[in-house]
Amino acid sequence: MFKRLLGLSLLFGMAATAPPALAASCGNREVMTQRLESGYSERLTAGGLQKSRAEATMIEVWSSDETGTFSVLVTHANGISCVVATGSSFFQIADKAPEPGTPS
Repeated sequence: MFKRLLGLSLLFGMAATAPPALAASCGNREVMTQRLESGYSERLTAGGLQKSRAEATMIEVWSSDETGTFSVLVTHANGISCVVATGSSFFQIADKAPEPGTPS
C-alpha cells in the first residue's frame, strides 16, 4: 500500500511541477518574430488588440505567400509572445472593388 501511495504521489508531483507544454512556444517577441521571418519567410499580415480583465494582449497573424504557412501570436504587455496556432495553405480574402460610378 505504501509503495502505491508513494508512486502515485511522485507521479502527480512530477506532473504538477513540469513546465507547461506551451512554454516552449513562448519567448521574447523580437526573437519569436525573427524566427518566423527567417525560418518560414512569414511577415506580419494582420493584428489587433484584445482586451481582457487581467491585461490587454496583441493578437498577430504572420503569414507567407511564399510557403503558404501562417502563425498566430499572442503578445503580452511584458514583451513575451506565444505561438497559439500554426498552419498551412494560408489565404486572404480581398475586399470587393466598388462598382464603377459609386462613391467610395
